[in-house]
Amino acid sequence: MAHRSLIVTAVAAEADSVSAGLGPHLGEPALLPLPGGLVLRRHTAGTDAGPVRVDVLVGGVGPASVAAATGTALTSAALTDPDAPYGLVVSAGIAGGFLPLAPLGSVVVSASVVAADLGARTPDAYLTVEELGFGRSVHPVPDALTGRISAALTAGGLPHAVAPVLTVSTVTGTAGRAAELAGRHPGAGAEAMEGFGVAEAAAAHGLPVVEIRAVSNAVGPRDRAAWRIGDALESLRHTFELLSSTVLVEPS
Repeated sequence: MAHRSLIVTAVAAEADSVSAGLGPHLGEPALLPLPGGLVLRRHTAGTDAGPVRVDVLVGGVGPASVAAATGTALTSAALTDPDAPYGLVVSAGIAGGFLPLAPLGSVVVSASVVAADLGARTPDAYLTVEELGFGRSVHPVPDALTGRISAALTAGGLPHAVAPVLTVSTVTGTAGRAAELAGRHPGAGAEAMEGFGVAEAAAAHGLPVVEIRAVSNAVGPRDRAAWRIGDALESLRHTFELLSSTVLVEPS
């Protein structure tokens, strides 16, 4: 059976970096249309472990858009190619990092994918959906999966941390908000806008999910002059070059 993974980014620049990393080991992608105007970039290669297929999808910004796009890709695959199911779903891109754990240019691999603002604010505290008595706000990632990814990045000399990655609908732009999130989620490594949406879609299909983020800026006061988007995109490319010869071609 083919080893098949789906990698979902928010925007094309992130997908470009992911595909550039995959290319040396898995070749240039073919473009396959999906319903709703979506397009898969499909990398395929034969390896000693068998055929490998890695699909890259630009899913849109925010948890709702990316959940819909990921669900479309997973459903389409289940209907059109049931003999080659996905074994892994990855949310990937750049993100804000919580200092000092995740400095600029480093990578954060999700120990869990957390919807950090899905809940209710009361006069006394913030309540998660679990505390309200419905829904979920956390998708844990298996230690075995994060361990394999971490080992590949370590072997490639890429600085990284394994830590919770927070999903928000409004990006943090103040020190107060950064402190609030860090207080509610001790040990958080990064903040982005899509991971929980990807995780919800993957869970609906019974698939494991992990979020991988390259850090372009610090979570806190908004300072565009200090952002290092180019460096983060290069770290993202390097990450998937390392994974394309290890985790993504190994049995799940």
